Amino acid sequence: MDFNESLRRAIKTGKVFLGQNSTEECVNAGKAQLVVIARNCPAAFKEAMMAREDVSTYVYEDSGKQLGKACGRPHVVSALAIVEAGESDILSIKRA
Repeated sequence: MDFNESLRRAIKTGKVFLGQNSTEECVNAGKAQLVVIARNCPAAFKEAMMAREDVSTYVYEDSGKQLGKACGRPHVVSALAIVEAGESDILSIKRA
């Protein structure tokens, strides 16, 4: 699976929320199926998301700038929540 391609497909055909605030809202509401966090996301936010047992978390191996680029956005994206994957296979990376 090509993560970047799967992410773009999820953004195009599914329901994805970008940014720490939106991600946290989705997780707290129980809507997020997967949280993606950039490698350089603030430690407090990263730790809070990783500690949650009700949602799977994936740490993107590159920076927020690169994650933004992967999302097709011209700005930094430090975290995102996937609520619906659409036609993407991105949820296959969820930890067991």
